[in-house]
Amino acid sequence: MAISKVWIEEGCTACGLCEDIAPDVFEMDDEATVKEGVDYSKYEDEIKEAADECPVEVIHYE
Repeated sequence: MAISKVWIEEGCTACGLCEDIAPDVFEMDDEATVKEGVDYSKYEDEIKEAADECPVEVIHYE
């Protein structure tokens, strides 16, 4: 099943790991945010890796 939604819960520590793994999906300012208008199906592996590697486990997808 394709990923249709990606979000970040409160608690991001702004480590930048998600942006390093999936720069086309995540961007860093004061904390990580999900870029708008992204076709998540093109970046499923990167999104899953970013969620798995997040040290505070705040990245989610469905």
